[in-house]
Amino acid sequence: MSQPLNPIPVNPSAAHAGRIANEFLTFRLGKEEYGIEILKVQEIRGYDAITRIANVPEFIKGVVNLRGIIVPIIDLRIKFNLGTVEYNQFTVVIILNVSGRVMGIVVDGVSDVITLAAEQVRPAPDFAADLDTEYIIGLGTVDERMLILMDIEALMCSAEIGLTGPDIH
Repeated sequence: MSQPLNPIPVNPSAAHAGRIANEFLTFRLGKEEYGIEILKVQEIRGYDAITRIANVPEFIKGVVNLRGIIVPIIDLRIKFNLGTVEYNQFTVVIILNVSGRVMGIVVDGVSDVITLAAEQVRPAPDFAADLDTEYIIGLGTVDERMLILMDIEALMCSAEIGLTGPDIH
């Protein structure tokens, strides 16, 4: 197992009740940049050996043993159909704590932690009914950058991912 690249301490008391969080970890998937609420992030690790599990969807890469906890790993690049997936020295796994469950997501690279003011966040545009945008909180702008802000908890708890739920913890 590789050592964490950049452990990020999580301070649950800093949560902003009833509001969209304003601190986001930004990462790349393909050519796009995404942001997830920093309070959901436990640590960032290099991509390492993953134990495959039979009969799971392709986007679930398998599991890793993280200090005694079995952690499922989801490759968001495969989940979002972003074309050919390459694993290289920039590929990282973001370890999340979502609904009391630890899980990891594979991304092309982590950028930074940014703070967005309310006026820097715009609602996600309405697309055709066949495009699923329910996991997008909105679009954030920082200088010339546009970030797709994801509700990572809603995505990881969705029936299509199937890793959390009322009877799975």
